[in-house]
Amino acid sequence: MVLPCDGEYRTVHRPGYVFIRGERIEAVGAGPAPEGLRAGADEIINAAGKIVAPGFVNAHTHLFQTFLRGLADDKPLLEWLEAAIWPGALVMKEEDFYLAALLGFVENLKCGATSVLDQDYVQTSPHNADAIAEAAARSGARAFLARGFADRDPYHPAFQETPERVLRETERLVKKWNTGPESMVRFEFGPLIPWGCRQDTLQTIDRLAHEWDIGVHIHLSETRAEVQMSMDETGMTPARWLHHIGVLNDRWQLVHGVWLDDEEMDLIASAGALIIHCPVSNMYLASGNPAVTEWRRRGIPTALATDGPGSNNSQDMLEVLKFTACLQKLRTLDAMALFPEDVLDMAYAGGARAMFLDGKIGRLAPGALADVILVDAMRPHIAPVHVPQSALVYNANGNDVDTVIVAGKVLMREGRLTHLDERRLVEDCQRAAEAMFARAGIQVNGPPRTTLLSRSRTAS
Repeated sequence: MVLPCDGEYRTVHRPGYVFIRGERIEAVGAGPAPEGLRAGADEIINAAGKIVAPGFVNAHTHLFQTFLRGLADDKPLLEWLEAAIWPGALVMKEEDFYLAALLGFVENLKCGATSVLDQDYVQTSPHNADAIAEAAARSGARAFLARGFADRDPYHPAFQETPERVLRETERLVKKWNTGPESMVRFEFGPLIPWGCRQDTLQTIDRLAHEWDIGVHIHLSETRAEVQMSMDETGMTPARWLHHIGVLNDRWQLVHGVWLDDEEMDLIASAGALIIHCPVSNMYLASGNPAVTEWRRRGIPTALATDGPGSNNSQDMLEVLKFTACLQKLRTLDAMALFPEDVLDMAYAGGARAMFLDGKIGRLAPGALADVILVDAMRPHIAPVHVPQSALVYNANGNDVDTVIVAGKVLMREGRLTHLDERRLVEDCQRAAEAMFARAGIQVNGPPRTTLLSRSRTAS
């Protein structure tokens, strides 16, 4: 079963074929592959019982948090930062950033995400960003790395930088890694959050983003507390403030957008900015359930993401698909709020837009980059498959991904990586993470928690 996802999401080639030459797709079609193509193939992959689809785009994550997952469950955003993310990140070494990111890229690949947009905002060493870029290159994933920063109070003082350093380091990274529009690893600007960044810095990076042909990746209106902080300081909500200072445009990628009002949505739609939806993280941190259907109605480009391993705690994009659909049905009390095709459009076309690779990824079509996954549809929780689109959105999970191809290279076959020792990587990461916990003084088990069950027992 081949899902081309080429401009529309109803077509299924059953049977079908995909022919790859080099790093691009040369042919896609229905029925058996033409004999001429079969004869010219160096390798034929039997996809019987598989759903053949484009690789997913995970449009927002923080892979350094791979070492921090599970350490601050059941806390809202600011408490979660204070309890685990800030203390852990402060003591991470460059090698920790490399290992955490490599494990995160591997998890993304194994769950079907062939492209990853990672934002690292911990610049305790100027080489942290390079370590993550090296990990991306080693993994084989396609990576767009937002070089994160905060340059003003009230953000955590240990993570603040001068605007001069932000500009200097981002320029260095762009010159080193952005060798072309289809480079496997590229960098963009990653201002962490409006209230953590100076107005003149945001205006400068907006100008440079246009000059350097890169994006600006920023958290926006994730929580009510964040919106109130913006109101207290500027008298405006975050989206209104970005519009007011003249930087809201189609270079900007707005992550979360949970607490946007109608006027803000209209401003974003008019500006052509992209919103990146992180449903699992929004649930995990109790941030809220955004009006995704209203974004869609206004024509706002929307991509999907897991968010970081510290607030998810996985990188399973197939899980994200299901929650995207179900949460909007719950929010609107309308079973038809989103269809599987709507979700796939955000995952693929929206994801390609987030990567600045419109039309080049997220579809199986001649000329597109050969980022392809095979999902095993012969699993008890998936079969029988009547509608492959529905099976991907509502049935499959990351463990069902059988084969992963990125830029024409087979990186995973029958669930096993072809180019990395996965077991050794996991063991190295476990040791490094435990050493990091010891340096940070983090209690892995934490203090006893008062659960609803323990409360009810105490009351009785």
